Amino acid sequence: MNSHAVAISEYDRRIQRAEWLIAQKSAATELLAFYREIAGFQKSLLQQIAAKVNVKELERFQEIREAFELAFLLPKYGSFLSLVAGKAPAALAEAAQALAKSPSEQRRQILADYCQNGGTSQPKNGAFEQFFARAFIEPYASLLAANRISPPVDGAPRTCPACGSQPVFGVLRAEGDGAKRLLTCSFCGSEWEFRRILCPACGEEDEKNLPVYQAEEFPQIRIEACDTCKYCLRTIDLTKDGRAVPVVDDIAAIPLTLWANEHGYQRLQENLLGS
Repeated sequence: MNSHAVAISEYDRRIQRAEWLIAQKSAATELLAFYREIAGFQKSLLQQIAAKVNVKELERFQEIREAFELAFLLPKYGSFLSLVAGKAPAALAEAAQALAKSPSEQRRQILADYCQNGGTSQPKNGAFEQFFARAFIEPYASLLAANRISPPVDGAPRTCPACGSQPVFGVLRAEGDGAKRLLTCSFCGSEWEFRRILCPACGEEDEKNLPVYQAEEFPQIRIEACDTCKYCLRTIDLTKDGRAVPVVDDIAAIPLTLWANEHGYQRLQENLLGS
């Protein structure tokens, strides 16, 4: 299966997981129902742009951000905003309607800014503006990252080797008799291996300053915190639940966001829906 087909099938997995969690009456049912619509659009967009990406051309770029070409994406932006206006919660729907009426150059600039800076720091724009750019650009970024020839990774980089962005969450995958920890990029979705006892925000490696918290409601999710910098990383443990789909399970874990905030911890990067 080629990288395009793998990327498309990943969206199928996300949609199916969202539907399963909705059927289980998740606390995030409304959010998951909206995400299911977004993932469906992202899958369709990915299918449309896959044939236009020149894989050979990617070899000359050191970072995937250099390879972005917004021209063939922009015609699809109106239909994306229409979907959000029709399916999103009221406030986000109104923001989508307002953005759709804004000058085309303003809309293009928002996307261009995100292509250049998305995932590298805390968002400077409003949460809604960040969502529109991120949800629309994500399939393209993941496609470019999947087709990029990755150089060897030395050490334990705290930012994505493909695009320089911060991680949005971690993943534990079975390896031998244990599990290896990977970080997932908040911009392009790439995964890279990372040491188990190490803070991806500040580099703290003293285990006593790196507490791990879990909630009975989410046995497959760990909150890996750092008492030095007060950042935390949510990690989806696939050795606990092999059916979990990290992107979707992270969105569903709204109570963990509230818990972390109440205890003074902040995520390096929020997920797509701001939780």
